[in-house]
Amino acid sequence: MHADTREAGDAPVKLACRGLWKVFGEHADRVLERSGGAPDAATLARHGLTAAVRDASLDVHTGEVFVIMGLSGSGKSTLVRCLSRLVEPSLGALTLEDRDLLAAPERELTEIRRHQMGMVFQHFALLPHRDVLGNVAFPLEIQGIGRDERERRAREMIELVGLDGYEARRPAALSGGQQQRVGIARSLAVDPELWFLDEPFSALDPLIRREMQDELLRLQRVLHKTVIFITHDFDEAIRLADRVAIMKAGEIVQVDTPERLVLSPADDYVAEFTRHVPTAKVVGVSSVMRHEDTAPAGAAEVGADERIEAVAPRVLAAGTSLRVRDPGSGRVVGTIGRDEVIAVLAGTGGGHE
Repeated sequence: MHADTREAGDAPVKLACRGLWKVFGEHADRVLERSGGAPDAATLARHGLTAAVRDASLDVHTGEVFVIMGLSGSGKSTLVRCLSRLVEPSLGALTLEDRDLLAAPERELTEIRRHQMGMVFQHFALLPHRDVLGNVAFPLEIQGIGRDERERRAREMIELVGLDGYEARRPAALSGGQQQRVGIARSLAVDPELWFLDEPFSALDPLIRREMQDELLRLQRVLHKTVIFITHDFDEAIRLADRVAIMKAGEIVQVDTPERLVLSPADDYVAEFTRHVPTAKVVGVSSVMRHEDTAPAGAAEVGADERIEAVAPRVLAAGTSLRVRDPGSGRVVGTIGRDEVIAVLAGTGGGHE
């Protein structure tokens, strides 16, 4: 079983799956049962079956951005559809907090999707005959919320994503980035606990794509959602993720922080994904700092959660060590200087456990 073994801080688990399979083909359930829930490749091939998701196990913690990535055909989009039960898993366990999602009847599942899940996909699927306000208010209309209240909430979301003043425009009058902002606002209108985003920016131009990544990070700082984000781009993954699951041929190969994926890849497949990533882009200050406050009085500060790439210019220009402050507790937790930064930039300093 390919399990998620690394913790995401002390946050409780919001969504979890264990031994999840999705097998396409005739009599797939029967073959899974006869093989004890673990068919090998030969068994699947013999019966003409395709395993899009193989024995997937992971925990997604409350408030984290959890990225699932892999090449085309790796099973990442099928997995996220299984996690929301848009696609019915063939076998395994799936829980939302203490609820068994696989045992939930269709009516209950529909209510969970309407009230607790938000979804954004690569193709925006906006309603062309509705204006921006009508598109964003649409899921609230489905919930049966009155017009005044749903439009009030829709306007709040439109303002949140930076489209204030665009309420009366139709989708055809918007750029690709603006259309995706409408899709994001619509998915947030129901105030979801779980936010699924399946390659939402991959159809956008590079500059707009980076702008939308920044927008997602800004929204997350404000809203603190539990996010499951799908991508095939490792650069996008390390910009956004607290943790990343890398998939290959339907299997989860490794679940870890971006830093650990680069420094300790589980196998050659993961290493190939990460080998062109500069170490400074993923190594955090907390991994290389000295755990004592030896900086001189009045020294500048950096955050323990910042990455070396971001702080290197400040540290190198300072000519002295800088204090490291934990943004969560507000405490000074260490010191970082030129030696630590230069070691990472030179590729000889990879942090410590």
